[in-house]
Amino acid sequence: MKIYLMALGAGLLVGAIYSLINVRSPAPPVVALVGLLGILVGEQIVPVIREMVAGRSALSYLHLGSRPHIFGSLPHGPAHAAATVSPVKETGAGASS
Repeated sequence: MKIYLMALGAGLLVGAIYSLINVRSPAPPVVALVGLLGILVGEQIVPVIREMVAGRSALSYLHLGSRPHIFGSLPHGPAHAAATVSPVKETGAGASS
């Protein structure tokens, strides 16, 4: 949750700076953001219907399946970051063997 609050704070700071120097934000208009939200939620409709047809609770899928997809997984500190970053292997003419 902390990372979301930091991102929001950074966005507010940048927005204030844009306002102070009279620059329009390059961010998409609100209608585009609402459309993106619709895409995320709309992707969940088919799996929910599949759960219902299979006789399982749609609420269980909404709780276990859609939340990680829509909100992503929160980072868990330095250990999590080290585990999710893969090392870059140099290849090509400039790489040493």
